[in-house]
Amino acid sequence: MIAILGTGKMGEALLSGLLRAGFKPGDVIATARRAERAEALRERYGVRVLSNSEAVKSAETVILAVKPQDMASLLAEIADHVRGDQLVISAAAGITTAFVESHLAGEIPVVRVMSNTPIRFDEAMSVISAGAYAGEEHLRRTEDLLKPVGKVLRIPESQQDAATALSGSGPAYFFYLVEAMVDAGILLGMPRAAALDMVIQSIVGAAVMLRDSGEHPVILREAVTSPGGTTISAIAELERHSVRAAFLAAIEAARDRGRELAAG
Repeated sequence: MIAILGTGKMGEALLSGLLRAGFKPGDVIATARRAERAEALRERYGVRVLSNSEAVKSAETVILAVKPQDMASLLAEIADHVRGDQLVISAAAGITTAFVESHLAGEIPVVRVMSNTPIRFDEAMSVISAGAYAGEEHLRRTEDLLKPVGKVLRIPESQQDAATALSGSGPAYFFYLVEAMVDAGILLGMPRAAALDMVIQSIVGAAVMLRDSGEHPVILREAVTSPGGTTISAIAELERHSVRAAFLAAIEAARDRGRELAAG
């Protein structure tokens, strides 16, 4: 039995992903703050929606999917009900395994996870790290939950804040880029719908090419960049506006904000 505590956007994405992966509604318990939200989850997915403490009592695996600023109060609520034979998976940005462990009694196996919103379409990037009491078995159990909905990578926990900024927030950077490119198409006289179709397919095609070719992105970019051509003119303009530096600064800012949220 799996309990998902907190079914906001990411919690619901995890819930729907587990059901698509073959788990039955009876295998999953959800929790929600508001009665109307609980009813919506029951109707949409057919799962039980219980209180946090009741959900924990019934589960072998407990997924903590609340916002970072709500984690301390959630842990205080469930601390007396978490057992040493359970696996606790924390999916809150910036929250360390040590923080979770310090709020629970005994040597509780905790695995930290950062996933992202493409989990809704089984294309998530999830990174996982083991806490002090989590071993190979717990990492494998976590991987088994996440592999059906995307790619899973083990990393040292010291890299989790960077992963949050890079892949956790990563989809938003691409959506932002799509917005800008579509606006550019409109500026050049393209209808919005046509511009959007072209940009989406260009990004999907580039992503698949990058994933499946095995080539470094520099090599692939250079293959499109002919001497004195249109692409190098565009690249030169991006460099003139320090777009690369802006991305470096933006992702660093995302990492720092994640740390701030975790600190309350």
